[in-house]
Amino acid sequence: MQVRLPDGSIRNYDEVVTPGQIAKEISEGLWRNAAGAIVNGQLWDLERPISFDCELKIVKVDEPEAAEIYRHTMSHIMAQAVTRIYGEDKVRLGIGPTIENGFYYDFDIEGVKITEDDLSKIEEEMKKIIKEDYKIERFELPKEEAIEFMKKKGQRYKVELIEEIPDKNVSFYKQGEFVDLCRGPHLPSTGKVKHFKLLSVSGAYWRGNEKNPMLQRIYGTAFSKKEDLDNYLRLLEEARKRDHRKLGPQLELFFINTDVAAGMPIFLPYGMTILKELMNLSRLLHEKYGYKEVGTPLIMNEKLWRQSGHWDHYKNNMYFTEKEEVTYAVKPMNCPGHILIYKNKPVSYKDLPIRLFEFGRVHRYERGGVLHGLLRVRTFTQDDAHIFCREDQVVSEVTNVVKFINELYSVFGFTYRATLSTMPEDHMGDEATWEKATEALKNALEEMKVPYVVAEGEGAFYGPKIDFHVRDVIGREWQCATIQVDFQMPERFEITYKDADGNEKRPVMIHRALYGSIERFFGILIEHYAGAFPTWLAPVQAVILPVSEKYVNFAREVSQVLSKENIRVELDDRNETLGYRIRENQMKKVPYMIIVGEKEKETGRISVRTREGKDLHDIALEDFIRTIKEEISSRSNTLKY
Repeated sequence: MQVRLPDGSIRNYDEVVTPGQIAKEISEGLWRNAAGAIVNGQLWDLERPISFDCELKIVKVDEPEAAEIYRHTMSHIMAQAVTRIYGEDKVRLGIGPTIENGFYYDFDIEGVKITEDDLSKIEEEMKKIIKEDYKIERFELPKEEAIEFMKKKGQRYKVELIEEIPDKNVSFYKQGEFVDLCRGPHLPSTGKVKHFKLLSVSGAYWRGNEKNPMLQRIYGTAFSKKEDLDNYLRLLEEARKRDHRKLGPQLELFFINTDVAAGMPIFLPYGMTILKELMNLSRLLHEKYGYKEVGTPLIMNEKLWRQSGHWDHYKNNMYFTEKEEVTYAVKPMNCPGHILIYKNKPVSYKDLPIRLFEFGRVHRYERGGVLHGLLRVRTFTQDDAHIFCREDQVVSEVTNVVKFINELYSVFGFTYRATLSTMPEDHMGDEATWEKATEALKNALEEMKVPYVVAEGEGAFYGPKIDFHVRDVIGREWQCATIQVDFQMPERFEITYKDADGNEKRPVMIHRALYGSIERFFGILIEHYAGAFPTWLAPVQAVILPVSEKYVNFAREVSQVLSKENIRVELDDRNETLGYRIRENQMKKVPYMIIVGEKEKETGRISVRTREGKDLHDIALEDFIRTIKEEISSRSNTLKY
């Protein structure tokens, strides 16, 4: 048996060997700092035997690949602590996977509702388990024995999971008195990682199905270094301060009435001002890149959705209504409507590409448990477009969309990364067509030199896609733009164009949205800017504050001058102290406060206070107007003063 190491060296073994043994052979230090291994690209326990030729890398605790191993271990430590505290006879274990930057575990605890106040008690028990440094051992049982084993423990959720496992043998992990069904891998012992924090408690339906019991989910995070944990907790605290669900109503941007329209935001005048600015920017760029804006019906006959494939693949997420014994669907997507526009008149190869764009309002049913402010809603507006083109135009059209994305995102200072999602299990069309579409997207990404990773099986049901993940000012990533190449819809709707020889051919359809959902993008921007929007986006760009009632008329004159220059201005002449009004407008995150009193009335010049607290005096009004208009027209992300 041969084991190839990262440096290219090969070790030969006559018998079964573990990564831990190999690590110890290499050096005592490597063995002591090892979290696990990667065997032929798969994460592997340090003490799990290897009996085949392989490539192997020992993974140290502080290496990125180790995060999944120690976070998975922490989820088991948490489950052991919960079982100890509330009793093995009362705790039914769900699942405990790792997630980005953390882990969670789902519990069904008889007669107990865990609250945020209970987390410190669970943390203390976890620290005891870590201090006890139990050896973590992997063992396997035949499937039938595994089922009986879990039945005796009363773990009905585990029994359900085992029954669906196709393998003959099922793996478990044991640490002290605690045993759990798991594929692994895990750390060699519970004492390897000490830097963790439990974060929150929420409800979660078993296996995500609302017909199943509601379990209690505890979220946590863990890092190999205390410094990394502290940094992450600071990030979470900053994210809480920026939470758009809090800032939105506070800044009078939007609210959601969950009793009347759960998942359907209601936008207030300030919020609509920002949405209109986002739409104006989008329309300007769409015109530049050769798109024609259209509009399609919100409700259309079910036969359209049957033909498009949404009836078979997306029906559970759609809304329906019936009139005069005809079933209609509220559109979940805009593509069928754009196909109707394409079919409205004959198309020649000379007409292609045709780029149709719409601010399309769509409705999609999302379970109540996953709704999240503006980020996960049931109704939203897409800056949706569909490009109909020849096969030889696909790469250039996708490349053109990437250029569009670069220009749009640069306005907000966003950088991004891309993922290429391939054919899912539930899909339309043959594999050869999918391969051709996937290759076209790949070629466009490589031509534009966009770094990307492949997400196997995560494409839309009608075609592969590229998703763009923007990074905000505090380092979080959000999936926004998407590009999808579709050979299926043109077939289903039998759309054609005439080539140079007069023959009918099938066009390729490219679906794309850049904001993605305007509502979701708005939510991201609220958190990105912490509500302090750049002047071009701010719903109120300047507020006039008279020092006292004596100067209200002059303040009104200044306000009118700014308003005529198309600057969004308000007059705050409330019967409150100047200091109170300044603080209030800083809380509203208004970029500029113009303060007028006796000196300003006499000279016609103004004093300005920025929302950051910077004071400027004796400024000519025309200079202020020129500067702020330049700031607005250039869509600057920073204040000029």
